[in-house]
Amino acid sequence: MTTLDTAAYGQGLRALLQQDYQRFLQLGSRRAPHNLHVHESGYRSGTINTDALGLRYSHCAGKRYSAAERGSAARINLLVGGSTAMGIGASTDEHTVASHLSMLTGEVWLSLAGCGLNASQELLLFLTHQHRLGEVGHVVVLSGLNTLAHEALGEVLAGPHDPHHAKAHQAYLGSFNEGMPPVGPTRPSSLLRRLGQALLPPRPEPLPDWLLCAPEKRLTRAADTVGRTLRQWDRMLADSHATLTFILQPLLPWCRETLPASEQAMLTALERHPSNFDRLLQGTFDSQLHMDFFRRIKSQADPVPCYDMNSMLSSSPVFGADLFIDRLHLNDLGNNALAKVITAKLGLAQEKHAQRKVTPIKLV
Repeated sequence: MTTLDTAAYGQGLRALLQQDYQRFLQLGSRRAPHNLHVHESGYRSGTINTDALGLRYSHCAGKRYSAAERGSAARINLLVGGSTAMGIGASTDEHTVASHLSMLTGEVWLSLAGCGLNASQELLLFLTHQHRLGEVGHVVVLSGLNTLAHEALGEVLAGPHDPHHAKAHQAYLGSFNEGMPPVGPTRPSSLLRRLGQALLPPRPEPLPDWLLCAPEKRLTRAADTVGRTLRQWDRMLADSHATLTFILQPLLPWCRETLPASEQAMLTALERHPSNFDRLLQGTFDSQLHMDFFRRIKSQADPVPCYDMNSMLSSSPVFGADLFIDRLHLNDLGNNALAKVITAKLGLAQEKHAQRKVTPIKLV
């Protein structure tokens, strides 16, 4: 090969490599984000407020607490999870599950929760802020559904490789919100805004239904992920005095056989216009699938104690009332009922001394 031929070959190889790497990076744009930008930091409103880390405040004895503002609490407890644990649906910070646990136990419970986080990301959130927490008493992981949704999301992202799908999937990832419906405009658009919208190209047609594998397979994979992560939690907390408990969060179709009138109306509306999160859970609402899902989590997580709030919530005296605002988020009464069931099940109401040494308990 002549020197000229060698140079030409080198340039051609570089071009091929560049194209290959470009294609590789373009396909990578469909991957799920793994950064832990949980929520807007320093958010202030009458409903929800977050600290400098983007974590929601909980309240105990008239004071507010968070991972960034632990104050002088000698010992704290953690409620870990997604949007249900964070308190989507609560009217104020004082009515989240973490705040109700604080009120019922007399100890500080922090909300270490983020919308959309799966089991692995929940653990990573703890590792990110562990140095801020001091002595940890109880860790309650109220979770499960995001991990199931992420199994379907992985299949969606592995779908067709054309640019239209890639952009649509990326746009969906940017609005992943565990089922909260979008908020409509609160006031008429200005003339300038309407003109701008008229000049914009038409929006692309919505994607066809996602082709997901059998729900049994998604449930099995999700249960195994939750179980493995709980064993990691257990090993990580083994040298501390902390106790660890997993509670499968309530999902309306798993929780109730009959619905109050307003919940039935809400569910009917959701079925007419399902959210993307609902679509990721498609096919999993069957009660037998739910029971198999929980049993597999419990088996895979051994020796971590596991409980199913879908079967426990019926023990609440207010179970017949309206508790859900959608399939997985609760109102104030629902959050209070959830906290009372957790407190009673784990015997937490009897613990009044925040500084005493905690003996690991074996829950049956």
